[in-house]
Amino acid sequence: MPEAGFIAEEGTSTKKGDVYNWIIDPLDGTTNFIHGIPCFAISIALMRNQELIMGVVYEINFDECFYAWEGSKAYLNGKEISVSKIDKVSDSLIATGFPYYDYSRLNEYMELFKHFMKNTHGLRRLGSAATDLAYVACGRFEGFYEYCLQPWDVAAGAFIVKQAGGKVTDFKGEENYIFGREIVAGNSAFFPEFLNDVKQFFK
Repeated sequence: MPEAGFIAEEGTSTKKGDVYNWIIDPLDGTTNFIHGIPCFAISIALMRNQELIMGVVYEINFDECFYAWEGSKAYLNGKEISVSKIDKVSDSLIATGFPYYDYSRLNEYMELFKHFMKNTHGLRRLGSAATDLAYVACGRFEGFYEYCLQPWDVAAGAFIVKQAGGKVTDFKGEENYIFGREIVAGNSAFFPEFLNDVKQFFK
C-alpha cells in the first residue's frame, strides 16, 4: 500500500496521505470510560481518496468486534450481520447522541427528540457513536442520528452499516456525513420515513 496518512482524535497526527488515510478514534466514549460506564469502543476506518473501504469497531466491554471491508458483508466476531427489517418509524428503536458543546441547533434537536419519543418504541443514548452505528448494523437499533460529530466518530461505523445493508446520509439526504458533522443511519426499509422526519426538523 502506498504511504498512508492519519486522521485521528486529539490531533495525534497531522500526516495526510495522497491516496490512503486511516481514520482512528482510540477511545470513542471517553466520558463513559472516565466514569466507569461500560460502553466505549475503538474505531478504525480506512479511506481511499474520498471513499471508505474498511471499518472496524471494537466494543471493549462486551468483546464485540464489528467489521467489514470493500466488497464484503458485515461481521460481528466472525458471524455475518445485517440491519433490521423493521419498516416503520413507529416500530423502531432509535439511538442518538446529545450535543455537548455546539448548541446552535439545540431547539431543532429537542423538537425532533420529542417527536421520536412520542412516535417510536424509544430512544437510547449510549455515549459512543461508533457503538451506536455498530448496533444499527447488527439490527439492535433501527436508526441513529446526531450532529456535531467528527470523522473518527462515524467513519468506521457508517461503513459497516452500509456493508450490512443499511443507508447512511447527512441530514439533507446527501453524502456529506463523514466530514459534514451530521449523520443519519438506518436500515433501508424504514430509512426514507426516518430521514424525512429528520429533514422536517433540521431544515
